[in-house]
Amino acid sequence: MIYFLALLPATALTIAGYFVLYLSARSEGSLRSFGRYLGYWAFTLAGLVVLGAIFAAAHGGHHHGMYCPWHGDRDMHAEPAPGPAAGEPPPTPGAESETARPPTRQ
Repeated sequence: MIYFLALLPATALTIAGYFVLYLSARSEGSLRSFGRYLGYWAFTLAGLVVLGAIFAAAHGGHHHGMYCPWHGDRDMHAEPAPGPAAGEPPPTPGAESETARPPTRQ
């Protein structure tokens, strides 16, 4: 539903494109061709905004294993990586755990 907000910049770009095309039709020389290209570029950007909103709505916020700069390089539905539990301090470098020591002879 929020993707309907993409219609606001698309509408603004379309109006700007028509305005630029109108002004370029009244001008002469290289300014006329520049205005035509600028107007067509505004229409192209408006179409891309609408297509981007449609794609985002169809995508539904799922990453499908792709890299996301906000969530890091991980899948959103995967199990968490093994590591220290929350609240445990990280192991200090060079310290051996008690299970890694060889048994002593008595």
